[in-house]
Amino acid sequence: MSFSNLGLSEKVLAAVAATGYTTPTPIQQQAIPHVLARRDVLGIAQTGTGKTAAFVLPMLTILEKGRARARMPRTLILEPTRELAAQVKEQFDKYGAGQKLNVALLIGGVSFGDQDSKLMRGVDVLIATPGRLLDHTERGGLLLTGVELLVIDEADRMLDMGFIPDIERICKLVPFTRQTLFFTATMPPEISRITETFLHNPERIEVSRPATTAVGVSQFQVSGGREAHQKRETLRRLLRDAKDLNNAIIFCNRKRDVAVVYKSLQKHGFAVGALHGDMDQPARMAALEQFRKGEVPLLVASDVAARGLDIPAVSHVFNFDVPHHPDDYVHRIGRTGRAGRSGTAVSIVTSLDTKSMAAIEKLIGQQIPRAEGDYAVRADAAEDSEKPHEHRKREHGRDGSRGGRKPRRERGERQGGERHAKNGGRHSSSQPQPQSASPSRVPSIGRPEPRRVAREEVEPADHSHLPAFLLRPPRARV
Repeated sequence: MSFSNLGLSEKVLAAVAATGYTTPTPIQQQAIPHVLARRDVLGIAQTGTGKTAAFVLPMLTILEKGRARARMPRTLILEPTRELAAQVKEQFDKYGAGQKLNVALLIGGVSFGDQDSKLMRGVDVLIATPGRLLDHTERGGLLLTGVELLVIDEADRMLDMGFIPDIERICKLVPFTRQTLFFTATMPPEISRITETFLHNPERIEVSRPATTAVGVSQFQVSGGREAHQKRETLRRLLRDAKDLNNAIIFCNRKRDVAVVYKSLQKHGFAVGALHGDMDQPARMAALEQFRKGEVPLLVASDVAARGLDIPAVSHVFNFDVPHHPDDYVHRIGRTGRAGRSGTAVSIVTSLDTKSMAAIEKLIGQQIPRAEGDYAVRADAAEDSEKPHEHRKREHGRDGSRGGRKPRRERGERQGGERHAKNGGRHSSSQPQPQSASPSRVPSIGRPEPRRVAREEVEPADHSHLPAFLLRPPRARV
């Protein structure tokens, strides 16, 4: 089947042909005719299946007729994150280049004034995150009574981010007679309830079983040791030795861990970018653009980047942290193996991740093998490389004394008397003796106390095994 069999307009078909696409994906084949027939659609599809074009292309055909009015958008698309919203706008700009449509983006990090001026000119397509959209409606600068078509994208991600109450409010602000397109990768009970409430006799389209992972993705788990620095060492070894690595996304559970891993990789000579929710919008978009263009082959990210971002040809995904929610695992590794390509997903696991890994394997219906061969050797080497460091820690007792001896206060006055005699009686028992800052930092006698630094600071940065394209450019700004 070709796009010409789906009922799209000539202008849209010309735009599709200009991009080089000839055959629609399964969800496009099934969804586009129903959207053009003005039916509600419930689409269940994994990332990388082409579902964005499944609603963008028929919307462009529908919008060829009619005219937008000030402050009253004709269509509304809701996305959970700023990046996804901006990505959908790019799709409209690409496929709608031959049409005179006004497309507006309502996301955080942009001034209300600029957005208000666009709304006043009239908008055919309004793409928004729920919070910023409600801000505009409450300020009186936006009316949703003219919305003919509502798209709720990445609905399960909306649930994870706590947006369901906002979605319910927005659905009550748009006309009851609107057409609704609802897309999700999984169907938890809360999402099922929403679809039953706000969709009217929808056409259900399911192109893959919920919570399945892409067929072309090879999945592994690797032991990362007990400590954070061991996990970072394991990650670096995996990056240095990975075969066929073109670019990779490295996922962390917390924003602060994104910053730590990013700085660690940068210090060890890797060309790397970072993406997390605390970055301002220009910085986030710049990091994504650098990664897309190949200017930095590695991107350390929180789950803000896990859902729906169209970053083509990602060869590897590394879970520096095993995700707490099994669904997030599916979406993270969905960044690779897109559009029929092959990919590799490696999770660095510790003893604390046993329950999370079991939940992931239960969800996806398969066991994730422990890496064999080189991966396993590298993981063991990461632990071995830390043994001298661990040995130094064991030379001190829990109280900080050397060699596991009892602390001074438990050895009584005998030691103090002997020291007094050796010093020729220079110290009287009434004089206060210097104390260490903490029990774990007893200064050595006869030599200066070594400065306590993190493992990462003293670790030599060995760049000899890094492929040239992974190296940070000389004089790169830190």
